Amino acid sequence: MFSRLAGALVRAILIAVVISIPALILPDTNSDTAQIVALISLFAAALTFFEYASVYPGLVEFRDAPPFNRIRFISLFATVLLLTLAELSQFYPSTLTRFIEVMGSTVASSIDVPYSPVRLLQLALPADAGAQHIAMVRTAAGMAYLISLITLGYFVVILRLIGWPQAQTKFNVWVNLPTFDPTAGGDVVERLRRDAWFNIALGFLLPFLIPAVLKIVSINFVVVTLESPHTLIWMVTAWAFLPASLFMRGIALGRVAHMIEEKRRLQDANEYLPA
Repeated sequence: MFSRLAGALVRAILIAVVISIPALILPDTNSDTAQIVALISLFAAALTFFEYASVYPGLVEFRDAPPFNRIRFISLFATVLLLTLAELSQFYPSTLTRFIEVMGSTVASSIDVPYSPVRLLQLALPADAGAQHIAMVRTAAGMAYLISLITLGYFVVILRLIGWPQAQTKFNVWVNLPTFDPTAGGDVVERLRRDAWFNIALGFLLPFLIPAVLKIVSINFVVVTLESPHTLIWMVTAWAFLPASLFMRGIALGRVAHMIEEKRRLQDANEYLPA
C-alpha cells in the first residue's frame, strides 16, 4: 500500500513539473498565465495521484503494464523541455539554447518538404507572419516531430526486446484497458484489432489534420498566430505528441489482441491433447 501511494505521489509531482516547465523557464510569464498553469498542474497532479493510488482502474490505460506510460511521459517531457529551451534562446541566448535551436532548425530543414506535416503547420500561420516567427515555428515543429518519431521507434524496439505484454507476470485487461468493455458484443480480438487500426490511422492523419483545423479556425473564428511562446510550445507539443500517442496505443492494442489469440490457441490445443 505504501509503495503504491509513494509511486502515485512521484508520478503526480512529475506531471506537475512537466506542465510547469514553460512557466518556470520563460521570462515573459505574467501572473495570470502563472495562475492558470498552477491550477492545471494541481488538477493534473491530483488526477494522476488518485488514478495510480487507487486499486481500481479509472481513465489511464496500461496503468500496470510498463513501460507504455513511461515512454509517453519521457516523450512529453523531452518535447516540452526542448521546445522551451529553444524558445528561451530568443530571450537569453546561450550555448545550450542556441545548440538546441540550431539542431531543431537543421532537422526541420531536412523534413520541410512540400505537403509534409511541418510545411502544413507553417502554412496554417497568417499570411502576414514574420520570417523570424515562421522560422521559430518550423524549428519547434521539426524538433517535436523528430522526438515523436524517435519515441515510436524506441517503443517498437522495446516491445520486441521484452516481449510486451507477455513479459508481464499477468496482464489484466480490465485494469489496463478501463475504457474497453469486453462484454459490449462481438469478438474481443476483432474489436481490439479494429480499434488498433483506427488509432494507427488517426495517428497518421492528425499531423495533417491539425494544421487544416487551425487554418479553418483562423479564417472563420479567431486568428491563430502562435506568437505567444506558451501557445507555441503547447500547440506544437500537442501536434506531435497526440499522433505518436495514438500510434503507440494502436500498436499496444494490436499486441494485446495477438496475446489473447495466442492464449486461445494454446487452450484449444491443450483441450485436444491425448490423455
